[in-house]
Amino acid sequence: MVNHDVELVPGVLTTRKEVAGAFGGAPYGGIEPAVASGMVFVYSDPKVGERHGYTFDGQAEDDDRGPLYLYTGEGPTGDQVFTDGNKALLQHVKDGRTVHLFAANGNVVDPVTGKKKKGKQQRYIGQMIVDPDEPFEWRRAPGTDGVERWVIVFHLRPDPQAAFAPQFTPADAIPAATGHAVVDLDVEDEPGAGAGAAADLAIDDVVPAGPSSTQVETEEHATDATVANIPGGQRTIQRREGRLTKAYKAHLVAAGHTVKRFQITVEGVATTLKTDLYDVTDNVLYEAKGTVRRDDVRMAIGQLFDYRRHIDAPEGLRLAVLLPGDPGKDLRGLLDDLGIALVIRTAGDDFEGFPLA
Repeated sequence: MVNHDVELVPGVLTTRKEVAGAFGGAPYGGIEPAVASGMVFVYSDPKVGERHGYTFDGQAEDDDRGPLYLYTGEGPTGDQVFTDGNKALLQHVKDGRTVHLFAANGNVVDPVTGKKKKGKQQRYIGQMIVDPDEPFEWRRAPGTDGVERWVIVFHLRPDPQAAFAPQFTPADAIPAATGHAVVDLDVEDEPGAGAGAAADLAIDDVVPAGPSSTQVETEEHATDATVANIPGGQRTIQRREGRLTKAYKAHLVAAGHTVKRFQITVEGVATTLKTDLYDVTDNVLYEAKGTVRRDDVRMAIGQLFDYRRHIDAPEGLRLAVLLPGDPGKDLRGLLDDLGIALVIRTAGDDFEGFPLA
């Protein structure tokens, strides 16, 4: 029997046991669906990830769509799959469930003796949604057995329909990396087909879009900001970029090229960098953009120069921008002045500018 005795107000301290007792679900998993209450509880403890050698979980830098919280899915060893808690979180909108994010907040303390008890306190951050534009990404990380595998990193955003905006603290920020690493990602091995893979769950179906532009003013106890919902236009851009990258990867593979990309961890930096395509055969690093806007082209240029500083590619590495159309004479000139190649998608799956001169 569900008994809602716990008030879910951002900043409140509770325990998994109290939450399970009030709303249902189990008190031990990282992602706990509570079917009777129509909720999914997400318990974040970045220190657990640090012990395994990765620092993905926590509040990332705000982007043009507002606050972003990254959360690594369930599965201690082997490639993670979309079953159980991972599936429940991914398709929470389709299932009509709200997502509630908690962060570990030290040990439970006996109110009488002041001594630490077994278990951890949980600080309620707030109600979230899985980003309908980019619900998750695949990253490489070690499991509890020390073996590298693919993990699901969910992208969580503040839910614009929530009564209160999430309350983040400095402790919620993603920890800075303690070392530097560059991992080659073979895109042919990345999950995306087969039982349990993301491709078997149609993202457009399981993560329906929310309102095209909704804003919720923060409450007086929350952060001093306005939380914006993800605009519908951005959704189109994200999917166009993904389709463009996929089509060009297929084009390269059909031409007999080996295609990879890089996952870059920079010491002292919280953000994990992930490149688009790296053509091993021609030694070319590509950055793709879903539009031909000047801001996107300029961003691609900056990203390419940043990535080049960190990756250990053979001498003679070339940089290239991949676009869905012609950016115009001026931007073509800018790329040419910087020695950056340009590849443009034309009719069908043809690409102008490939092979690179």
